[in-house]
Amino acid sequence: MTATDAATATFHDQIIAILPKLRVQALALTRNRAAADDLVQDAVCNALSAQSSFIPGTNFTAWMHRIVRNRFISNLRKRRDTTDIEDVPAGAFATNAPHEDRLALKELARAMTRLPEDQREALVLVVVHGMSYEALAEASGCAVGTAKSRVFRARRQLESWLLGEGTGSRNGRHATSLLARRMADGAIDETADGLAL
Repeated sequence: MTATDAATATFHDQIIAILPKLRVQALALTRNRAAADDLVQDAVCNALSAQSSFIPGTNFTAWMHRIVRNRFISNLRKRRDTTDIEDVPAGAFATNAPHEDRLALKELARAMTRLPEDQREALVLVVVHGMSYEALAEASGCAVGTAKSRVFRARRQLESWLLGEGTGSRNGRHATSLLARRMADGAIDETADGLAL
């Protein structure tokens, strides 16, 4: 096996390993499973065709997340029409939690769809993927302070919505505590679509 063949094999292995994380990011961006799968497929095709531009030893994860994000933006520009999805499909969460947990997660899902796209993407990449703020900034093409601000604003807005802003939403309070508990326990499963809507 030549050095070129070994580099190609390593590159392909890295792509295969990151596919679940790319799918979570794509779901966060598109809020549609079929569109997310198409976005990941297009991004992988772009990465394979641009393989020679990737510099080994640099952050492959950030490079791939940036390709997904850029491909999503390109697709939006081509379409010029946006679709608002008001209802979250019931199968968006894979959980064996009791009924109250499912209701809280559904409320969390609805709240996440209301977040601005950049905040939702930042929150998913940092909270679900455990991506550093520096890697997020590189993947998003923004300053580290901007990346931190997006995650902070997303968390505060979700907290505000889920606590009901004085309406006393029981499910909202439960969703907030459930999210905090699951993040602390590391129980949010990115392969089960966790928070990526």
